[in-house]
Amino acid sequence: MSEAIVEIKGLKKAFGELEVLSGIDLAIHPGEVVCVIGPSGSGKSTLLRCINLLEQPTGGTITVAGTQVFGDGKPQNLDQLRREVGMVFQQFNLFPHLSAVENVSLAQVRVLGRSKGEADRKSRDLLSRVGLDAKVDEYPDRLSGGQQQRVAIARALAMDPEVMLFDEVTSALDPELVQGVLDVMRELADSGMTMISVTHEMGFAREVSDRTIFMDEGVIVEQGKPAEVLGSPKSERTQRFLGLVLPG
Repeated sequence: MSEAIVEIKGLKKAFGELEVLSGIDLAIHPGEVVCVIGPSGSGKSTLLRCINLLEQPTGGTITVAGTQVFGDGKPQNLDQLRREVGMVFQQFNLFPHLSAVENVSLAQVRVLGRSKGEADRKSRDLLSRVGLDAKVDEYPDRLSGGQQQRVAIARALAMDPEVMLFDEVTSALDPELVQGVLDVMRELADSGMTMISVTHEMGFAREVSDRTIFMDEGVIVEQGKPAEVLGSPKSERTQRFLGLVLPG
């Protein structure tokens, strides 16, 4: 197997006396799609936020694309990290005074130094890719929640990341809007994008992921192919969780 693009060793995160991550070891390989499942409070979202250092870990190391970005208790090479890793959140966080294309172009111009014309061309291509070619000039308040989330995905992709992190990106959407966002993520997975997705969409995890990880109480309880973890879990804790969230 190729060298890991994200390598995490002994990752810990505490908020005061509460330890949320208790020594996570994890390697993600190029082109791999990993879905992280588990109950609320298990540390799933904190894991993602530590990978891109929105939360500073309290211990361990993180290496991205061969460059250590966290170690010795402090962040390192943040510019490299921001170039390599894109993230999409539960909330869309679009600028309400900017159109869809302007939302996607802004960071390209300010961070990557692209000209406005070049950025807008890439933005329009990406908005078309996520099914919004007819909405490029609309403002967020004229878009549905699912459309806004697809703009947010296009915005993250515009930075040309090697790895995409998705944090429960459908949880704030009405049920009928979920499918359009999941379809975009399926297309990204099919294109070879390396993805780590915290999700409660078990069907998506089963169909799309190369590996499913079950977390609870700050540790990885079980991981493996989705058919194994979701279909015949070994851990009693995983079995209990899936008994509550899977139909029938």
